[in-house]
Amino acid sequence: MREKPGAHGRDPKSTRPVIKPATQHLGEVRLIGGLYRGRKLPVADRPELRPTPDRVRETLFNWLGQDLCGWRVLDAFAGSGALGFEAASRGAAEVLLLEADAGLAASLRASRERLGAAALKVERAEALRWMAGAAPQRFELVLLDPPFDAGLGAAAVAAAARLVVPGGFVYLEGPAPLADPPAGLVLHRSLRAGAVHAQLFVAGE
Repeated sequence: MREKPGAHGRDPKSTRPVIKPATQHLGEVRLIGGLYRGRKLPVADRPELRPTPDRVRETLFNWLGQDLCGWRVLDAFAGSGALGFEAASRGAAEVLLLEADAGLAASLRASRERLGAAALKVERAEALRWMAGAAPQRFELVLLDPPFDAGLGAAAVAAAARLVVPGGFVYLEGPAPLADPPAGLVLHRSLRAGAVHAQLFVAGE
């Protein structure tokens, strides 16, 4: 993703770039459940950012159950962080947010500090590349909400399939449903809300 001019400032005492959070905000997204219920996350003014709608997030965590205590969760295309922060809010033991954009990653870290979300970690990384190199069967839940019109759904699910433990879940959100999940994943639940298709797959035991 191409950075906007001025996204990297310089600390006069250092030769290393200072990464600034994305400051032009389209709005905010409100967390809807758990410990951080009612708290807000900023949504940067980026055309590729489309935070998961409230109705879809509410349905997803009804499917999963409201208590994720002990779960290890990966939010692979974090963006605003809405999905990953919702998981942390519901007690997940570890939540890793991947975000390739430096400004968005900085904003996610700022939100982490503001909310005191100790279980949540932000890593600047390209999601597909990171998942390809990660250890298998590491997570109980992988959340996938790639840039809406990027066509990454099938590749993302295939990469995530090897990362979930038996009985774990892979969630995909996008403009069209995935017709043929990779071997080892079975469609568990699905919904459509306007232009958004959401699918929850479960890994075989």
